[in-house]
Amino acid sequence: MRTKIGFDNEKYLAEQSAEILQRIEQFGDKLFLEFGGKLLYDYHAARVLSGYDPNVKMRLLQKLKDKVDIILCIYAGDIEHKKMRADFGISYDADALKLIDDLREWGVDVSAVVITRFEEQPAAIQFKNKLQRRDITVYTHRFTKGYPTNVEMIVSEEGYGANDYIETTKPIVVVTGPGPGSGKLATALSQLYHERKRGVGAGYAKFETFPIWNLPLKHPVNVAYESATADLRDFNMIDSHHLEAYNEKTVNYNRDVEAFPLLRRIIEKITGEPCVYKSPTDMGVNRAGFGIVDDEAVREASVQEIIRRYFRYSCEYAMGLIDKGTVERAELIMKDSGAKAEDRPMVLPARKAAEDARIAGKGNEGIFCGAAIELPDGMVITGKNSPTMHAAACLIINTAKQLAGIPPALDLLPKSIIESLNHFKRDVLEGKRLSLDLEETLIALSISGTTNPAAQSAVEKLKEIRGCDVHITHIPTPGDEAGLRKLGLNLTSDPDFSTRCLFLN
Repeated sequence: MRTKIGFDNEKYLAEQSAEILQRIEQFGDKLFLEFGGKLLYDYHAARVLSGYDPNVKMRLLQKLKDKVDIILCIYAGDIEHKKMRADFGISYDADALKLIDDLREWGVDVSAVVITRFEEQPAAIQFKNKLQRRDITVYTHRFTKGYPTNVEMIVSEEGYGANDYIETTKPIVVVTGPGPGSGKLATALSQLYHERKRGVGAGYAKFETFPIWNLPLKHPVNVAYESATADLRDFNMIDSHHLEAYNEKTVNYNRDVEAFPLLRRIIEKITGEPCVYKSPTDMGVNRAGFGIVDDEAVREASVQEIIRRYFRYSCEYAMGLIDKGTVERAELIMKDSGAKAEDRPMVLPARKAAEDARIAGKGNEGIFCGAAIELPDGMVITGKNSPTMHAAACLIINTAKQLAGIPPALDLLPKSIIESLNHFKRDVLEGKRLSLDLEETLIALSISGTTNPAAQSAVEKLKEIRGCDVHITHIPTPGDEAGLRKLGLNLTSDPDFSTRCLFLN
């Protein structure tokens, strides 16, 4: 699956930059461009559009950086409730800090951070103080008075006018955030209001990768977006406004289609002119569909992503993070796509490895776990837990041996290192679980590599598995999950726990 390239990044970059520059010319002075999805590390897009560079949008901005200011929005409630970004395992406020650092590495600075729907939340105040003391410009915007029905109030000094004006100097102002509901739209429209009051010819557009408007409604790429947002209850639909205006079928998602009449009225009230857009599709500048060069490849990748989302929601339900309806919706989407959980190539081998562990440990107490990885050439390798090592750790050791041509019977971790780690965990840290998780195993392997050429060869081979798919028969422990994430692996797991202990889970 991974060897099939379905997306051409260079073609996409050329199409996308031309579209954005053309949109600026449409308004004259300034374009407020709302960036939906992930600006950096868009791993959903990379999994669905096989070959897609997860940082291609940043490459686009770097190409246009002399024309771009960036405003970063974060919802105060997400800071207060420590909302998490699952692919990094960090909270939204930490992700905002990471995004600022990452942008700087690309040679791009954030002009300002806006904390939206601010109501003096203590955590939001701490976040604001932290940024300001590091010389980051921070604004706070409160809930817009009159929203969503009273357009006269929204577009007034009591509505958007009550927000502080954010100074920008470039013709393109990218408004982004760590996730959905960050307040990007309200911030962009608030700025549009202030600029128009100052006599600046400013306009608004939206850059949202999914759903892809010029793919069919039930194309797996668009269905994978529905699965990814099952917790939000979003769904794709034909853009009725576009169909009526142009007699052309395009795909958008329900919230944009439903909100368009109100959004059009707000824009007309701000500008004092008829809205240039006749549909939410018109508002978009997304050219991702034109970057697809192998439709079959992206279809296959998208079906795998649909299955992956089902597993993820099942685990989140087991952990008490979401409701049952989300899992049921993800399962229905998967079945409607003609797929089942076992269609993920690593699932059955991982479950067989767990059964092998159970047979080998017959008579012993505990839960037996298995793991499997699919390599780029299609080979599947498995690992199972033991008294000394977690299943994920065993899997990565077995994989490294296979890639380095090391005999399976050769131990890469000397007994002395394992005993030293066990002593440290048991007698110094007073821990209860002595078997090594993946993070601990990777550290032990790197130490072993200083004296063992085979171990060093195995360490070097780990670079080759980035982007591979892994399945585990249990919800990974923090050390396993962090290790798999650092190796760049796409993880799914069955919604079972690796221990009966509540605290350790």
